[in-house]
Amino acid sequence: MERIGRGGMGTVWQAEDEVLGRHVAVKKLHLPGSLEDTERARLFERTRREARSAARITHPNVVVVHDVVDDDGLPCIIMEHVRGSALDEILKKNGPLTAPEAARVGAGMVAALRAAHGAEVLHRDVKPGNVLLGADGRVVLTDFGIAVVADTSTLTRTGELVGSIDFLAPERLRGGDPAPASDLWALGATLYQAVQGYPPFRRNTPFETAYAIAFDAVEPPADAQALAPLIDELLAKDPAERPSAAQVEERLRELTSTTAVQTVRHLPPDPARTAPTAPMAQAPGTPTPGGPGGGRGRGRRVVLWAAVTTVAVALAVGGTFLLMQGRGDDKDSPPQGGPEPTRSAERTPTAEPSPVPQGYRLVHEKQFGVSFPVPEGWTRKDLPEDNEGVAYIDPAGLVSLRVATVDLASTDPLQRWKDDEARSIEEGKLPGYRQIRMQSTAYRGMPAAIWEFTWQGRARQFRAQDLGFGEPGKTEYAIYLSAPSADWNRHKKVFADVRNGFRFDKGSRD
Repeated sequence: MERIGRGGMGTVWQAEDEVLGRHVAVKKLHLPGSLEDTERARLFERTRREARSAARITHPNVVVVHDVVDDDGLPCIIMEHVRGSALDEILKKNGPLTAPEAARVGAGMVAALRAAHGAEVLHRDVKPGNVLLGADGRVVLTDFGIAVVADTSTLTRTGELVGSIDFLAPERLRGGDPAPASDLWALGATLYQAVQGYPPFRRNTPFETAYAIAFDAVEPPADAQALAPLIDELLAKDPAERPSAAQVEERLRELTSTTAVQTVRHLPPDPARTAPTAPMAQAPGTPTPGGPGGGRGRGRRVVLWAAVTTVAVALAVGGTFLLMQGRGDDKDSPPQGGPEPTRSAERTPTAEPSPVPQGYRLVHEKQFGVSFPVPEGWTRKDLPEDNEGVAYIDPAGLVSLRVATVDLASTDPLQRWKDDEARSIEEGKLPGYRQIRMQSTAYRGMPAAIWEFTWQGRARQFRAQDLGFGEPGKTEYAIYLSAPSADWNRHKKVFADVRNGFRFDKGSRD
């Protein structure tokens, strides 16, 4: 009837079962013509295994497989059509989930994993792209394409590591066999992204990401609330230290009630109407290695080389390291999994600006050579003379959107943030300051950095995100949003909408 998704390995169509009079989803493999016969046969068998793996599991949180057929020599999986969207698409469109909603989604996911593990099936690719959220509230785990059944042989070549890098458990990066605890680690990483907007260990390259997963401590998710301890336990480096699936499900069920999850840490609202005045750091320039998680001592580098050398060698020679990071999951969504700029909520800038969202208007700031969407009803204000930029304030006077420029972009965006952070603290501009994250990224092919933090205003706590970007030697830009911490989940989508709709006027980047 219509195409409902397309990824690197297949296309999914909505179809009508004329015999039973129902709508189904048809997943059809598509392959490049250059594949050798052995590779073609291996992928055919992987598709059939996906169907067999899912068919072994009978559970409302697992996609139902009806049949496997061949069409023009290509295998097709006939499965139920789940009306809804994948979790990764929802996060890109609407921003992170609230803690209660993330707990509800997680409870459905772990119930599906318990059923799969009970049928001796390991998923091996648990991630937001493989979680469907039905319009009726149902949570469905799908895409068992690289699952392993206990009594079947492996389809991977020697030395091949299959999965999405952001969601590969540490033991798998060290060469260990996948186990139920590995799926639970991926569940923890998925919950982290659900409430934070980006994976817990994402770095600038797959190798750095692998290092961080294997050795770095996780940065506590700022918006996880009562979910934070469970996420931390699921992301334990040692599989033996992670809770069991039954324990996870029990705790998530307890946390699905709003009152249980919302351990409120914010100050109560008050009638003050003063907009925040925290400094907006100016836009940075080129990415540097590292990111949150910090100190890489010489000894740890040696350990990494020994522990995940297969990752390094595979990245160097190619072919033996199959990172299915962004196979598309047969949906019309950008690939997910690597640290490239088309990734998490703060790293998702597309090559072209997105359309102006409903409820916004497109403003043209000719003096800066840019245009961007602004929510209807927000008031424009020029920034002080020492800041080349403009601010838009919400009707309540508490939420501030700012866009600023400087003539020459920095050659080190991350260091620019660090310098600005130190200067702002020294000058007393950020009382009660707490850094949430500060890391290199990229924006539409330009080097960039993101800085997120909180500080204490006169009447309440505020939270801010600041994205700086620009080509070294050319104009530098910064997009900044601040809002009361208590209302952050309600307003943070404005940052994503402005970032995704940001436009350079013709000739402004010459």
